[in-house]
Amino acid sequence: MADIRIQRVRKVFNNTVVAVNDVDLHIQDQEFLVLLGPSGCGKTTLLRCIAGLEDVTSGRIFIGERDVTYLPPRQRRIAMVFQSYAVFPHMTVFENIAFGLRMQKAPQHVVDERVHEAARLMHIEELLERYPAQLSGGQRQRVAVARAIAVQSDVLLMDEPLSNLDALLRLEMRAELKRLFNRLQTTVVYVTHDQVEAMSMGDRITVMNAGRLIQLDKPTRVYDYPATKFVGGFIGNPPMNFLRVHLTDDQRAASIGDVQIPIPDEVRRALHGDRVEIGIRAENIEVTTERKEHWLPAEVAVVEPLGSHNLLTVECGGHLLKVNVPADLSLSPGMTIWLRFVPEKVRWFDSESGQALLSPPPETA
Repeated sequence: MADIRIQRVRKVFNNTVVAVNDVDLHIQDQEFLVLLGPSGCGKTTLLRCIAGLEDVTSGRIFIGERDVTYLPPRQRRIAMVFQSYAVFPHMTVFENIAFGLRMQKAPQHVVDERVHEAARLMHIEELLERYPAQLSGGQRQRVAVARAIAVQSDVLLMDEPLSNLDALLRLEMRAELKRLFNRLQTTVVYVTHDQVEAMSMGDRITVMNAGRLIQLDKPTRVYDYPATKFVGGFIGNPPMNFLRVHLTDDQRAASIGDVQIPIPDEVRRALHGDRVEIGIRAENIEVTTERKEHWLPAEVAVVEPLGSHNLLTVECGGHLLKVNVPADLSLSPGMTIWLRFVPEKVRWFDSESGQALLSPPPETA
Protein backbone atom coordinates (compact mmCIF):
# COMPACT_ATOMS: atom_id res chain seq x y z
CA MET A 1 0.00 0.00 0.00
CA ALA A 2 1.21 3.51 -0.85
CA ASP A 3 -1.67 5.67 0.25
CA ILE A 4 -0.78 9.00 1.90
CA ARG A 5 -2.51 10.31 5.01
CA ILE A 6 -1.96 13.94 5.95
CA GLN A 7 -3.30 14.71 9.42
CA ARG A 8 -3.76 18.34 10.46
CA VAL A 9 -0.48 19.39 8.85
CA ARG A 10 0.54 22.96 9.46
CA LYS A 11 3.61 24.76 8.12
CA VAL A 12 4.58 28.21 9.37
CA PHE A 13 7.61 30.13 8.12
CA ASN A 14 9.42 32.56 10.46
CA ASN A 15 6.63 32.17 13.04
CA THR A 16 4.43 34.49 10.97
CA VAL A 17 3.68 33.16 7.46
CA VAL A 18 1.17 30.28 7.51
CA ALA A 19 1.82 28.41 4.26
CA VAL A 20 -0.19 25.26 5.08
CA ASN A 21 -3.05 25.62 7.52
CA ASP A 22 -4.27 22.43 9.29
CA VAL A 23 -4.70 20.32 6.14
CA ASP A 24 -6.35 16.90 6.43
CA LEU A 25 -6.09 14.78 3.29
CA HIS A 26 -6.17 11.09 2.37
CA ILE A 27 -4.60 10.23 -0.99
CA GLN A 28 -5.60 6.73 -2.01
CA ASP A 29 -3.26 4.01 -3.18
CA GLN A 30 -2.52 4.32 -6.93
CA GLU A 31 -4.50 7.55 -7.15
CA PHE A 32 -3.51 10.51 -9.34
CA LEU A 33 -4.27 13.50 -7.10
CA VAL A 34 -3.78 17.08 -8.27
CA LEU A 35 -3.03 19.94 -5.87
CA LEU A 36 -4.44 22.97 -7.67
CA GLY A 37 -4.49 26.61 -6.76
CA PRO A 38 -3.05 30.06 -7.48
CA SER A 39 0.54 31.03 -6.74
CA GLY A 40 1.16 31.27 -3.00
CA CYS A 41 -1.77 29.03 -2.00
CA GLY A 42 0.49 26.46 -0.26
CA LYS A 43 0.32 23.60 -2.76
CA THR A 44 4.07 23.33 -3.37
CA THR A 45 4.83 23.70 0.32
CA LEU A 46 2.44 20.83 1.08
CA LEU A 47 4.14 18.71 -1.59
CA ARG A 48 7.55 19.50 -0.10
CA CYS A 49 6.26 18.47 3.33
CA ILE A 50 5.21 15.10 1.89
CA ALA A 51 8.65 14.78 0.30
CA GLY A 52 10.49 15.70 3.50
CA LEU A 53 12.06 18.78 1.93
CA GLU A 54 10.21 20.95 4.48
CA ASP A 55 9.73 20.11 8.15
CA VAL A 56 6.12 20.37 9.29
CA THR A 57 5.34 22.77 12.12
CA SER A 58 2.69 20.38 13.44
CA GLY A 59 0.67 17.40 12.27
CA ARG A 60 1.58 13.94 10.93
CA ILE A 61 2.25 12.41 7.50
CA PHE A 62 1.90 8.69 6.79
CA ILE A 63 2.91 6.84 3.62
CA GLY A 64 1.27 3.45 3.79
CA GLU A 65 1.57 2.35 7.40
CA ARG A 66 4.79 4.27 8.03
CA ASP A 67 4.87 7.55 9.92
CA VAL A 68 7.30 9.55 7.77
CA THR A 69 6.77 12.92 9.45
CA TYR A 70 10.36 13.20 10.62
CA LEU A 71 12.10 10.86 8.16
CA PRO A 72 14.58 12.35 5.68
CA PRO A 73 13.55 12.25 2.01
CA ARG A 74 15.79 9.29 1.13
CA GLN A 75 13.94 7.08 3.63
CA ARG A 76 10.43 7.92 2.42
CA ARG A 77 10.59 5.78 -0.76
CA ILE A 78 9.45 8.63 -2.96
CA ALA A 79 10.56 10.10 -6.28
CA MET A 80 10.13 13.71 -7.31
CA VAL A 81 10.03 15.61 -10.60
CA PHE A 82 10.77 19.32 -10.36
CA GLN A 83 9.63 22.26 -12.46
CA SER A 84 13.22 23.03 -13.51
CA TYR A 85 14.00 19.51 -14.85
CA ALA A 86 17.07 19.22 -12.54
CA VAL A 87 19.02 17.01 -14.92
CA PHE A 88 22.79 16.82 -14.46
CA PRO A 89 24.55 18.55 -17.40
CA HIS A 90 27.77 16.50 -17.08
CA MET A 91 25.95 13.16 -17.28
CA THR A 92 24.52 11.37 -20.30
CA VAL A 93 20.80 10.70 -20.46
CA PHE A 94 21.52 7.10 -19.40
CA GLU A 95 23.43 8.19 -16.30
CA ASN A 96 20.81 10.81 -15.45
CA ILE A 97 18.08 8.18 -15.48
CA ALA A 98 20.32 5.78 -13.55
CA PHE A 99 21.21 8.31 -10.85
CA GLY A 100 18.60 7.25 -8.30
CA LEU A 101 19.37 3.59 -8.86
CA ARG A 102 23.08 4.25 -8.33
CA MET A 103 22.24 5.95 -5.02
CA GLN A 104 20.32 2.81 -4.04
CA LYS A 105 23.41 0.75 -4.98
CA ALA A 106 21.34 -1.33 -7.41
CA PRO A 107 23.23 -4.05 -9.33
CA GLN A 108 24.33 -3.10 -12.84
CA HIS A 109 21.91 -5.51 -14.52
CA VAL A 110 19.02 -3.90 -12.61
CA VAL A 111 20.25 -0.43 -13.62
CA ASP A 112 20.44 -1.42 -17.27
CA GLU A 113 17.00 -3.03 -17.24
CA ARG A 114 15.19 -0.21 -15.49
CA VAL A 115 16.90 2.61 -17.40
CA HIS A 116 15.98 1.06 -20.74
CA GLU A 117 12.43 0.35 -19.60
CA ALA A 118 11.95 3.93 -18.34
CA ALA A 119 13.47 5.33 -21.55
CA ARG A 120 11.15 3.15 -23.62
CA LEU A 121 8.09 4.33 -21.68
CA MET A 122 9.11 7.97 -22.25
CA HIS A 123 10.09 7.40 -25.93
CA ILE A 124 13.70 8.51 -25.48
CA GLU A 125 15.55 5.24 -26.13
CA GLU A 126 17.57 6.81 -28.94
CA LEU A 127 18.77 9.66 -26.68
CA LEU A 128 20.54 7.60 -23.99
CA GLU A 129 24.06 8.57 -25.09
CA ARG A 130 23.36 12.28 -25.46
CA TYR A 131 24.01 15.03 -22.91
CA PRO A 132 21.29 17.44 -21.68
CA ALA A 133 22.75 20.34 -23.71
CA GLN A 134 21.91 18.33 -26.83
CA LEU A 135 18.23 17.97 -25.85
CA SER A 136 15.14 20.15 -26.22
CA GLY A 137 13.17 21.27 -23.17
CA GLY A 138 10.57 18.58 -23.73
CA GLN A 139 13.24 15.89 -24.01
CA ARG A 140 14.90 17.05 -20.77
CA GLN A 141 11.55 16.82 -19.00
CA ARG A 142 11.11 13.29 -20.32
CA VAL A 143 14.52 12.44 -18.87
CA ALA A 144 13.49 13.83 -15.49
CA VAL A 145 10.29 11.76 -15.50
CA ALA A 146 12.17 8.65 -16.64
CA ARG A 147 14.64 9.08 -13.76
CA ALA A 148 11.77 9.28 -11.31
CA ILE A 149 9.94 6.18 -12.55
CA ALA A 150 13.12 4.09 -12.88
CA VAL A 151 13.52 3.83 -9.09
CA GLN A 152 10.01 2.32 -8.80
CA SER A 153 9.19 4.30 -5.67
CA ASP A 154 6.01 4.01 -3.62
CA VAL A 155 4.99 7.59 -4.43
CA LEU A 156 5.77 9.99 -7.26
CA LEU A 157 5.61 13.72 -6.51
CA MET A 158 5.51 16.20 -9.40
CA ASP A 159 5.90 19.97 -8.93
CA GLU A 160 4.56 21.83 -12.00
CA PRO A 161 6.62 19.62 -14.36
CA LEU A 162 5.13 21.05 -17.57
CA SER A 163 5.10 24.76 -16.79
CA ASN A 164 8.37 25.48 -18.66
CA LEU A 165 7.13 23.87 -21.88
CA ASP A 166 5.35 25.64 -24.74
CA ALA A 167 1.59 25.15 -25.15
CA LEU A 168 1.74 22.48 -27.87
CA LEU A 169 4.35 20.43 -25.99
CA ARG A 170 2.35 20.70 -22.75
CA LEU A 171 -0.64 19.26 -24.57
CA GLU A 172 1.45 16.33 -25.83
CA MET A 173 3.09 15.71 -22.45
CA ARG A 174 -0.24 15.77 -20.60
CA ALA A 175 -1.48 12.89 -22.72
CA GLU A 176 1.84 11.04 -22.38
CA LEU A 177 1.91 11.34 -18.59
CA LYS A 178 -1.71 10.27 -18.20
CA ARG A 179 -1.12 7.23 -20.39
CA LEU A 180 2.07 6.41 -18.48
CA PHE A 181 0.58 6.58 -15.00
CA ASN A 182 -2.45 4.54 -16.01
CA ARG A 183 0.03 1.79 -16.86
CA LEU A 184 2.35 2.21 -13.88
CA GLN A 185 -0.46 2.31 -11.26
CA THR A 186 1.67 4.51 -9.02
CA THR A 187 0.39 6.93 -6.38
CA VAL A 188 0.98 10.37 -7.90
CA VAL A 189 0.66 13.79 -6.29
CA TYR A 190 0.82 16.49 -8.95
CA VAL A 191 1.07 20.24 -8.25
CA THR A 192 -0.12 22.75 -10.82
CA HIS A 193 -1.74 26.16 -11.15
CA ASP A 194 -3.03 25.15 -14.61
CA GLN A 195 -6.68 24.13 -14.33
CA VAL A 196 -6.61 22.41 -17.74
CA GLU A 197 -3.86 20.07 -16.51
CA ALA A 198 -5.82 19.43 -13.34
CA MET A 199 -9.13 18.74 -15.08
CA SER A 200 -7.65 16.52 -17.78
CA MET A 201 -5.21 14.48 -15.70
CA GLY A 202 -6.38 14.05 -12.12
CA ASP A 203 -8.53 11.30 -10.63
CA ARG A 204 -9.39 13.91 -8.00
CA ILE A 205 -8.56 17.58 -7.58
CA THR A 206 -7.71 19.35 -4.34
CA VAL A 207 -8.33 23.09 -4.72
CA MET A 208 -6.27 25.13 -2.25
CA ASN A 209 -6.27 28.78 -1.27
CA ALA A 210 -4.41 30.65 1.49
CA GLY A 211 -2.96 27.40 2.83
CA ARG A 212 -6.32 25.69 3.22
CA LEU A 213 -8.00 22.85 1.37
CA ILE A 214 -11.15 24.37 -0.14
CA GLN A 215 -12.60 21.47 -2.12
CA LEU A 216 -11.65 17.86 -2.87
CA ASP A 217 -13.57 15.91 -5.50
CA LYS A 218 -13.51 14.48 -8.99
CA PRO A 219 -12.73 17.07 -11.69
CA THR A 220 -16.22 17.14 -13.20
CA ARG A 221 -17.86 17.59 -9.80
CA VAL A 222 -15.49 20.42 -8.84
CA TYR A 223 -16.35 22.09 -12.15
CA ASP A 224 -20.12 21.51 -11.93
CA TYR A 225 -20.56 22.06 -8.18
CA PRO A 226 -17.92 24.49 -6.86
CA ALA A 227 -17.93 24.59 -3.07
CA THR A 228 -17.27 28.33 -3.00
CA LYS A 229 -17.26 31.35 -5.29
CA PHE A 230 -13.46 31.17 -5.23
CA VAL A 231 -13.52 27.67 -6.76
CA GLY A 232 -16.14 28.66 -9.34
CA GLY A 233 -14.09 31.68 -10.33
CA PHE A 234 -10.79 29.77 -10.44
CA ILE A 235 -11.93 26.64 -12.29
CA GLY A 236 -13.13 27.13 -15.85
CA ASN A 237 -12.08 29.19 -18.84
CA PRO A 238 -13.83 31.56 -18.84
CA PRO A 239 -14.57 31.48 -15.11
CA MET A 240 -18.10 31.17 -13.76
CA ASN A 241 -20.32 34.26 -14.04
CA PHE A 242 -21.69 35.63 -10.75
CA LEU A 243 -24.78 37.84 -10.39
CA ARG A 244 -26.38 39.40 -7.33
CA VAL A 245 -30.12 38.64 -7.31
CA HIS A 246 -33.18 39.91 -5.44
CA LEU A 247 -35.44 37.50 -3.59
CA THR A 248 -39.20 37.58 -3.85
CA ASP A 249 -41.12 38.22 -0.64
CA ASP A 250 -41.88 34.50 -0.16
CA GLN A 251 -38.22 33.60 -0.99
CA ARG A 252 -39.38 31.05 -3.56
CA ALA A 253 -37.74 32.81 -6.50
CA ALA A 254 -34.86 35.12 -7.30
CA SER A 255 -35.36 37.95 -9.75
CA ILE A 256 -33.02 39.47 -12.30
CA GLY A 257 -34.86 42.36 -13.87
CA ASP A 258 -38.28 41.01 -14.88
CA VAL A 259 -37.13 37.37 -14.94
CA GLN A 260 -37.58 35.06 -11.98
CA ILE A 261 -35.55 31.92 -11.25
CA PRO A 262 -37.11 29.34 -8.89
CA ILE A 263 -35.06 28.74 -5.72
CA PRO A 264 -34.53 25.05 -4.83
CA ASP A 265 -35.84 23.97 -1.42
CA GLU A 266 -32.35 23.14 -0.16
CA VAL A 267 -31.19 26.67 -0.98
CA ARG A 268 -34.19 28.26 0.74
CA ARG A 269 -33.45 26.29 3.92
CA ALA A 270 -29.85 27.53 3.87
CA LEU A 271 -30.64 31.20 3.22
CA HIS A 272 -29.44 33.89 5.62
CA GLY A 273 -31.46 36.98 4.78
CA ASP A 274 -31.10 38.13 1.19
CA ARG A 275 -27.33 37.60 0.79
CA VAL A 276 -27.60 35.53 -2.37
CA GLU A 277 -25.68 35.36 -5.63
CA ILE A 278 -26.08 32.95 -8.48
CA GLY A 279 -23.32 31.43 -10.58
CA ILE A 280 -23.72 30.28 -14.17
CA ARG A 281 -21.10 29.06 -16.64
CA ALA A 282 -20.74 30.52 -20.13
CA GLU A 283 -21.86 27.32 -21.86
CA ASN A 284 -25.02 27.10 -19.72
CA ILE A 285 -26.55 30.33 -21.03
CA GLU A 286 -28.87 29.99 -24.03
CA VAL A 287 -28.83 32.82 -26.57
CA THR A 288 -31.27 34.03 -29.20
CA THR A 289 -31.38 37.11 -31.39
CA GLU A 290 -35.20 37.18 -31.24
CA ARG A 291 -37.08 38.73 -28.36
CA LYS A 292 -38.56 36.08 -26.05
CA GLU A 293 -40.78 36.40 -22.99
CA HIS A 294 -39.02 35.62 -19.70
CA TRP A 295 -35.60 35.90 -21.34
CA LEU A 296 -33.07 38.54 -20.26
CA PRO A 297 -32.09 41.31 -22.70
CA ALA A 298 -28.35 41.88 -23.06
CA GLU A 299 -26.09 44.02 -25.22
CA VAL A 300 -23.09 42.47 -26.94
CA ALA A 301 -19.88 44.25 -25.92
CA VAL A 302 -17.14 42.01 -27.32
CA VAL A 303 -17.07 39.05 -29.73
CA GLU A 304 -14.03 36.73 -29.53
CA PRO A 305 -13.89 34.09 -32.29
CA LEU A 306 -12.28 30.92 -30.88
CA GLY A 307 -12.70 28.58 -33.83
CA SER A 308 -15.13 25.98 -32.47
CA HIS A 309 -17.26 28.71 -30.86
CA ASN A 310 -17.40 32.42 -30.14
CA LEU A 311 -16.98 33.89 -26.66
CA LEU A 312 -19.17 36.90 -25.99
CA THR A 313 -18.85 39.56 -23.34
CA VAL A 314 -22.32 41.00 -22.79
CA GLU A 315 -23.82 43.65 -20.53
CA CYS A 316 -26.91 42.35 -18.74
CA GLY A 317 -28.64 44.19 -15.91
CA GLY A 318 -25.48 45.94 -14.81
CA HIS A 319 -23.37 42.77 -14.99
CA LEU A 320 -20.72 41.81 -17.53
CA LEU A 321 -21.20 38.15 -18.45
CA LYS A 322 -19.21 35.70 -20.54
CA VAL A 323 -21.34 33.60 -22.91
CA ASN A 324 -20.41 30.83 -25.37
CA VAL A 325 -22.30 30.80 -28.68
CA PRO A 326 -21.94 28.73 -31.88
CA ALA A 327 -19.32 30.00 -34.31
CA ASP A 328 -21.91 30.39 -37.06
CA LEU A 329 -24.12 32.76 -35.01
CA SER A 330 -23.43 36.15 -36.57
CA LEU A 331 -23.18 38.81 -33.84
CA SER A 332 -21.40 42.13 -33.48
CA PRO A 333 -20.83 44.67 -30.68
CA GLY A 334 -23.86 46.80 -29.93
CA MET A 335 -26.42 44.16 -30.90
CA THR A 336 -29.20 43.21 -28.47
CA ILE A 337 -29.62 39.52 -27.69
CA TRP A 338 -31.76 37.59 -25.20
CA LEU A 339 -30.43 35.17 -22.61
CA ARG A 340 -31.87 32.23 -20.68
CA PHE A 341 -30.01 30.58 -17.79
CA VAL A 342 -30.44 26.80 -17.87
CA PRO A 343 -32.22 26.34 -14.49
CA GLU A 344 -30.57 23.08 -13.45
CA LYS A 345 -27.14 24.60 -14.10
CA VAL A 346 -27.64 27.65 -11.86
CA ARG A 347 -25.51 27.52 -8.70
CA TRP A 348 -26.37 29.43 -5.52
CA PHE A 349 -23.94 31.14 -3.15
CA ASP A 350 -24.02 33.14 0.05
CA SER A 351 -22.75 36.53 -1.14
CA GLU A 352 -21.02 37.27 2.18
CA SER A 353 -19.23 33.99 2.94
CA GLY A 354 -18.96 32.82 -0.67
CA GLN A 355 -20.08 29.33 0.35
CA ALA A 356 -22.27 27.26 -1.96
CA LEU A 357 -25.87 26.85 -0.80
CA LEU A 358 -26.60 23.83 -2.99
CA SER A 359 -24.88 20.49 -2.30
CA PRO A 360 -23.77 18.28 -5.18
CA PRO A 361 -25.94 15.20 -5.75
CA PRO A 362 -24.65 11.82 -4.50
CA GLU A 363 -22.21 10.12 -6.82
CA THR A 364 -23.71 7.41 -8.99
CA ALA A 365 -21.93 4.10 -9.40
